[in-house]
Amino acid sequence: MSKLKSTTELKSLQEKLGKTQHRDRPTIVVSSGTCGRSRGSSQVYAAFEAGIKDRGLADKVNLRDSGCHGFCQAEPNVVVYPGEVFYANLKPEDAATILDETVGKGQVVDRLLYADPGSGKKAAKLGDVPFYTKQKRLISGRNILLDPTRIEDYLAIGGYSGLAKALSMEPKAVTEEVVKSGLRGRGGGGFPTGLKWQRLGQGTPKYVICNADEGDPGAYMDRGLLEGNPHSVLEGMVIGAFAVGATEGVMYVRTEYPLAVTNVTRAIEQARELGLLGENILGSGFSFDITIARGAGAFVCGEETALIASIEGRIGEPRQRPPYPSEKGLWGKPTIVNNVETWASVPIVVEHGGEKFASIGTKGSKGTKIFSLVGKVNNTGLVEVPMGTTLREVIFDTGGGIPDGRKFKAVQIGGPSGGCLPADKLDLPVDYESLTAAGAMMGSGGMIVMDETTCMVDIAKYFLNFLQEESCGKCFSCREGTQRMYEVVDRITQGNGRADDLALLEELATMVKDASMCGLGRTAGNPVLSTLANFRGEYEAHVLEKKCPAGVCKALIHYRILVDKCTGCMACAKACPQKVISGEKKQPHRIDQSGCIKCGICKDSCKFDAVVVE
Repeated sequence: MSKLKSTTELKSLQEKLGKTQHRDRPTIVVSSGTCGRSRGSSQVYAAFEAGIKDRGLADKVNLRDSGCHGFCQAEPNVVVYPGEVFYANLKPEDAATILDETVGKGQVVDRLLYADPGSGKKAAKLGDVPFYTKQKRLISGRNILLDPTRIEDYLAIGGYSGLAKALSMEPKAVTEEVVKSGLRGRGGGGFPTGLKWQRLGQGTPKYVICNADEGDPGAYMDRGLLEGNPHSVLEGMVIGAFAVGATEGVMYVRTEYPLAVTNVTRAIEQARELGLLGENILGSGFSFDITIARGAGAFVCGEETALIASIEGRIGEPRQRPPYPSEKGLWGKPTIVNNVETWASVPIVVEHGGEKFASIGTKGSKGTKIFSLVGKVNNTGLVEVPMGTTLREVIFDTGGGIPDGRKFKAVQIGGPSGGCLPADKLDLPVDYESLTAAGAMMGSGGMIVMDETTCMVDIAKYFLNFLQEESCGKCFSCREGTQRMYEVVDRITQGNGRADDLALLEELATMVKDASMCGLGRTAGNPVLSTLANFRGEYEAHVLEKKCPAGVCKALIHYRILVDKCTGCMACAKACPQKVISGEKKQPHRIDQSGCIKCGICKDSCKFDAVVVE
């Protein structure tokens, strides 16, 4: 394809490519992001490829290697068109069956359909799978429509139409459209995107940065978008640059995302070749280009001033604000920093209008939000829902509830600095204001579900350990405060808690919150404050009764075999790595507590619930 010289040529190419997609043919789409590949999607794709060749169907069947479809629990999965037939948890040998039965005869293969873990009901179509029915996949839904390595696929579904429309407008009008949409930054702060653009300072050159330094434990929304639809992010950056008059852009992406780096690198090269990046974009006279800066994985570099320092080759540490990056950012010049999901939302806002985008969501939180739903929940994956959807709808309707009939206990939302919300907050609408009022935060979208077997003190310890290791150490309050809090909570889980520890924790958490400079430090006390506020009884049980109600903290528990339930099957004795379980066959067994390492393997191996934790 030759370089495009106008928006008219772009539209013509979009139409041409749309006609060459052979949408009348059967199409097999393999979900193949990092999560899919880790579970064998590449082998499944190869099996389809070989099967199509063997059957002489190369000119009759489309096979697409797409980004992640969101439903990680069902990986590897494929969607077969026409009919939108959804097959889950496939193995390479299933490819032949699907080709022969579904593609060849139009028959659905019942044994390969997804079955809801709660009801057991099978869903034949993608739209019937409970994981998808309540989602509104405004941004992530396009992953399934394209191969992320092919700009032709993105153009064929109308990609870069938002840019074409923006170039027909005055830059100021583009920003006003974003203001009208109510789009807020999806990276954690929730600052209004259009307002940030309007506040960009004077001076040249101006920069735009895509913050793809996603570091929250369990979060991978940005990775999913960069891997599955990198051009949507690039298009958003070009539109933003045009709106604010920037000439250079930087994609700051962590090196731990190799597939995302590969796909976005290829996408930048493709966009340059077509004249969608570089000099005189689409003949508009507007020039803009993007380079990639790879981060080393420091959590603190998700903070925009630390990120800028890292790009400049300095230590990734936050600095005091003001001046804000919009006034003095990269190389001391006015800079806009937005994250991946925010940039991917911009083309939709511009193409379809700010008012339409603003019609989704709540009064103060517009549009949709992608969450990575993980932890003790049946359906894990990337979930995109309208702002205002309740936690209950996300966790139980889309997530399928808690596995093995266990009770929901809490959801940790907002990353390591977020908050743990208990069961009485399940009907809380997920929006910026409601989460903040409840003591949590939107963050970038990590959502970790916990059941009754989770110890909230242990959870606080986990996040405090993460925060103390990831603190850049610049602020004494954050550096020493997170370490001290970790030491106190660790002491509690070891059975050495003191009566005044809870008051000490509250004091430390408040001090860290009040005295730290950057947003990460100011929220570092949240794991303690939110778990103390909502699960204080568990802390008191650890400190005062020396018990762990959830049976997690090893220093406070022991395993015991119930004589009336033990059948003497010997499964626990055979599984015990310490060989400290004894007893005759068909006679109750016992555990020698002096040698038990409390690994829990005996409990897992018992089919009669005879092993208990006390």
